Amino acid sequence: MERVIKSGMGWRIGWNPDAPEFKGLLGTDDWAIELTEAELNEFYRLFTQLANTMKHLATELMDAEKIACEAESNLLWMEVEGYPHAYNLRFILNTGRGAEGKWEASAIPELLQAIGMLKVF
Repeated sequence: MERVIKSGMGWRIGWNPDAPEFKGLLGTDDWAIELTEAELNEFYRLFTQLANTMKHLATELMDAEKIACEAESNLLWMEVEGYPHAYNLRFILNTGRGAEGKWEASAIPELLQAIGMLKVF
């Protein structure tokens, strides 16, 4: 398998199965961080969970209501904030490197779709 980098307006993700430790990459046009396979898998799991929560809440909230939801594991803390159909995503890496990143609402649909196709988790 070979290295894959996908990008769009305001987001980048990558996967390099041959890398010794940091096989994943997350970022925007302005920043990027390499992740271990476990961290990338956890990012995908929590991101999917939060996206599904926001989709579910869309039926229960008024159009003008904003909401914030968090999810956390020992590897990552993540938060979505905004409207069910348009929200920002933020994460903090809980492991040694202690990085933080954020994507704007406009990047979220493509990022969610791309990370699902990046590799078989």
